[in-house]
Amino acid sequence: MLDRIGRWLADPVRVFTVSGPDAGPYALTEGPDGALWFTLVHQGAIGRRDADGRIAVHSVGAKPTVIAQGPDGALWFSEYGTHRIGRIAVDGTTSSFAPPTADGGPYGVAAGPDGAIWFTLSAADRIGRITEDGDITEYPAPGAFPSAIAAGPDGAMWFTLNQGNAIGRITMDGHTTAHPLPTEAAAPVGLAQGPDGALWFTEIGAGQIGRVTVDGAVTEYPLPDRQARPHAITSGPDGALWFTEWGRGGVGRITTDGRITAYDLPRADCEPHGIAAHDGALWCALETGALARIDVPR
Repeated sequence: MLDRIGRWLADPVRVFTVSGPDAGPYALTEGPDGALWFTLVHQGAIGRRDADGRIAVHSVGAKPTVIAQGPDGALWFSEYGTHRIGRIAVDGTTSSFAPPTADGGPYGVAAGPDGAIWFTLSAADRIGRITEDGDITEYPAPGAFPSAIAAGPDGAMWFTLNQGNAIGRITMDGHTTAHPLPTEAAAPVGLAQGPDGALWFTEIGAGQIGRVTVDGAVTEYPLPDRQARPHAITSGPDGALWFTEWGRGGVGRITTDGRITAYDLPRADCEPHGIAAHDGALWCALETGALARIDVPR
């Protein structure tokens, strides 16, 4: 069944080259201007693809990693290589800010309900908050290697603790809690708010998708291929969650009641990382130099 689904989806998947094979498209998001913005982690640049497919590339600091739309009409991103938080306006103007903790390894970035941007410092085990003016506050994380971060439906920020094997939560005043995962060495990475009022996340080490409610109840769903290494996850326009499978070069879909479908990308070695909804479809960043568009099955 999985093979037949993969072949059926071959036509609804379209791949668009946006860089050389060494530039490394890594994460992406829809911008306030309706374009698709993406990081080029190995090129030290941010890319923009408009509705007509035109590509613009803007140089930034080393290893821009995760990118998110901010509340100020700009895009915010982590500069993992320079240990800074970057901002790019839709006209391409850039700026960056250094957190108080040196060499913190910023990774996840997301807008919070308080009008600020929240981020993770994966190498320092800290959570940061930055205002539009660049004022930064840091808080200790309740576990090791905080990675992805997202706003929850409860007015708090939620994040994965990749080496802490838990899902963390931080309130707007900096109070943190952690919810341990049932599976050992699950190594959670991606995280997104689902349409069901829960947070959904990937377990790259266990080959599972997880769900945590705001009161901390965790459910895990094994993937058909436990070696798929699920990475990023996002809510789709169809009411399901979609995620990249870096280990097998595919994309997965899980409904809120736990039904999983696996889809193939054209190349098994395309290294899919970030995934985002855009223009009624799902788009994922292929580190081999392209963006893939996956039409939602009707």
